[in-house]
Amino acid sequence: MSGHSKWHNIQAKKGKADAARGAIFTKIGREIAIAVREGGANPESNGKLRDVIAKAKANNMPNDNIQRSIKKASGELSNVVYEQITYEGYAPGGVAVIVETITDNRNRTASDIRHCFAKNDGNLGTTGSVSFMFDEKGLMVVERTPDMDEDEMMMQALDAGAEDVKALEDAFEIYTAPNDFSAVREELEKQGLNFISAEVQMIPQNTVAVPDPDTLTKVQKLLDMLEENDDVQNVFHNAELPDEEDDE
Repeated sequence: MSGHSKWHNIQAKKGKADAARGAIFTKIGREIAIAVREGGANPESNGKLRDVIAKAKANNMPNDNIQRSIKKASGELSNVVYEQITYEGYAPGGVAVIVETITDNRNRTASDIRHCFAKNDGNLGTTGSVSFMFDEKGLMVVERTPDMDEDEMMMQALDAGAEDVKALEDAFEIYTAPNDFSAVREELEKQGLNFISAEVQMIPQNTVAVPDPDTLTKVQKLLDMLEENDDVQNVFHNAELPDEEDDE
């Protein structure tokens, strides 16, 4: 599987996530809103909603919050309409960046994203300008414990329909085709696996080294600014950041 490990990204963000749990819940609530609008409020008949609920639970979102978000999205508590918009562009050093947003005000979001790129010497591009450098994959991360056998995990995941398993020192990364993600996740959950994270992501086909310290600082500042924006759900990039280089 091409591309660097996502596990270190998750570890690096964990401290920030713990400090900003309310913001995380708000963003997941917007994902629930989109899922409910597209497939209804019943998780049993809405696979996308089941996936978002699984993500919510992986982020320790209380069940009351999840149910409130579903009610809000189904019109019982609110009539705010959200839409998904994806932006593509380049950070300094030729780093490709994809930004997935969910917003109730596309003008505000477009202005904010443009500002993030401009402030850090990046360039916002057009749709398709960098996405061809990424593969859309379902990615589940499982914490690795001493009693877990690598071969058994590989067979378990492949039998459930996964495409590939990457064994790291402290985690397993399980990759699927996007359309198989829900079925594989649900099958592995039935078998007792708990996921640190589980969602469809854009995985870079190749990574870009950023040897210049000043450029690297600008890249990191851009990524941080995007991550901190309330409308941004996910930021994908192909930069080799310092805490990832050990996995290349």
